[in-house]
Amino acid sequence: MIQILLETDALTVRFGGHVAVDAVTCKFRAGELTAIVGPNGAGKTTYFNLISGQIAASAGTVALNGHNITRLGVAERCRLGLGRAFQLTNLFPNLSVLENIRLVIQSRKHNGLGLFSMADNHTGLIAEASSILERVRLDTQKEQMVSELSHGDQRKLEVAMLIGLDPLVYMFDEPTAGMSVDEAPVILDLIAEIKADTSRTVLLVEHKLDVIRTLADRIIVLHNGALAADGPPAEVMASAVVQEAYMGKELDHV
Repeated sequence: MIQILLETDALTVRFGGHVAVDAVTCKFRAGELTAIVGPNGAGKTTYFNLISGQIAASAGTVALNGHNITRLGVAERCRLGLGRAFQLTNLFPNLSVLENIRLVIQSRKHNGLGLFSMADNHTGLIAEASSILERVRLDTQKEQMVSELSHGDQRKLEVAMLIGLDPLVYMFDEPTAGMSVDEAPVILDLIAEIKADTSRTVLLVEHKLDVIRTLADRIIVLHNGALAADGPPAEVMASAVVQEAYMGKELDHV
């Protein structure tokens, strides 16, 4: 039996009179990468924010590995195994690349009272951090300050930090945005590696259809905050819902 790692049940959020996410019910299974697509303003990032705890739900529930996490904050959800790449906001710009990864691994392992204790005292942590940096092709820059990195390298570091958390659920919101053609394949290869671990699940918000075709096992489509389609990539990509959404046509009949 395939394990359900993440589930939203009638998940809803209202901002005043506007329903941004409208009773979305979805189950996300271990070993599966789900792409979340839809036109601008469809509610994709808001749905992500509800799952990861950035905003509180107006109604409905979120469950992680069988535990109701609807009322938990971001940190509590992270400790239980929900990891999200936050588009650079979780980086420490005045620390080295290596120290950024070490802090994440140390926090995951609850190793020591002081997160900013001397790196020399944490040989095992440094070795694990260095291994992750090799995977994201940042090993030659491990002593560099994060503030000195290019945008593309900061995006790679962001993914490296998420790997350092080793969550049950990986959440990526347009992971290659702003990256060059040469830089993007490194991130996509890493996501493919994560996807190959059948004990984890991956959620991916992405606009690039070639990325979706390459990585997705399943596609869900949001429109006006509601779930408009859910199924295998070939089936959903060929559907009128997706064709109309990406052509910018109206979907009032959905």
